[in-house]
Formats: sequence, structure tokens, C-alpha cells
Amino acid sequence: MLTVIFAILVLALLGKLIVLAIKASWGIFKVLVCIVFFPVILIVMFASGLIWLAIILAIIAGLASLIFH
Repeated sequence: MLTVIFAILVLALLGKLIVLAIKASWGIFKVLVCIVFFPVILIVMFASGLIWLAIILAIIAGLASLIFH
């Protein structure tokens, strides 16, 4: 009986750890996109001649960061 209760509690703990890992990896992905990928995309767009689109996206991102921060 104790073995069954222990197994159920271990599975519950494993489930909570999986949910925590997914939340942590999603947070890390959002930080990585904001700090690394978005500026690189803007620089590539600027260098390839899409200057107006890069400027508009930078303005939208700046306004969104002011509003939603």
C-alpha cells in the first residue's frame, strides 16, 4: 500500500517538474528572441535594403516594450 502511494506521489512530482521545465524553457526562449534574434533580424533587414520595414518594426517593438513592461 505504501508503495502505491509513493509511486503516485512520485508521478505527481514528475508531472509538476515537467510543467516547470516547459515554463522555464518558454521563458528562456522569449528572452533569447528579444535579446538575440530580433536585433539580428533588424540588422539583416537594414543591410539588405529593407530599411523602412526595419525602422517600423523597431518603432513597434519600442512602443510595445513601453506599454507592456
